[in-house]
Amino acid sequence: MSVRLAVFDCDGTLSDGQGAVCGAMAQAFGACGLVAPPSHEIRRIVGLSLPVAVRRLTPDSEAEQVDRLVAAYKEAFFLARTEGRVAEPLFDGVPGLLQTLHSQGWQLGVATGKSDRGLTGLLALHGLENLFATLQTADRHPSKPHPSMLEAAMAEADALPAATVMIGDTTFDIEMARAAGVRALGVAWGYHAPTELIAAGAEDVARDAAHLEEMLHG
Repeated sequence: MSVRLAVFDCDGTLSDGQGAVCGAMAQAFGACGLVAPPSHEIRRIVGLSLPVAVRRLTPDSEAEQVDRLVAAYKEAFFLARTEGRVAEPLFDGVPGLLQTLHSQGWQLGVATGKSDRGLTGLLALHGLENLFATLQTADRHPSKPHPSMLEAAMAEADALPAATVMIGDTTFDIEMARAAGVRALGVAWGYHAPTELIAAGAEDVARDAAHLEEMLHG
């Protein structure tokens, strides 16, 4: 029987990290003497690698300014995590879904714009680190929607594209899945609207974790 691989985005799909991201980004802009974008604009870039996200938020900035913002964001986020101010709760039903899929023989993976440190810290916080066969982050790959993360995940799990599914809440996730030639499923509880996910090529959008499980077996 071929390996079945389910690769999840993190922020907006497994966990709700928008508060931490928006807070750190606002602090970063303030530290650089800039007015921070509104939270709804920051949420739109969650999932992209940090330099790409900052460039989208500041399209007229020079490279040096982008570098300063990236460094300030990392410092703000690290300080918030060190002081216990980072809340990244899992969405309803996610822990049970992951446990069920794992028990059914699925190989599980994560493809995220987070750093290695950020992802491993979140998984350890929620006791999920032993469920995943492959973890792909922005530290080692081009930003989504480049297919590199999914290609590496399939190689590590020994899975074929036809037996692989990408689950995410943003168009970046769906476009990455399409670029890698794998099945693309969206979730309705994240940061991009379901209509956007369908337009980007998602096969369907899950209403909740139970619906997502049904879709994975469909």
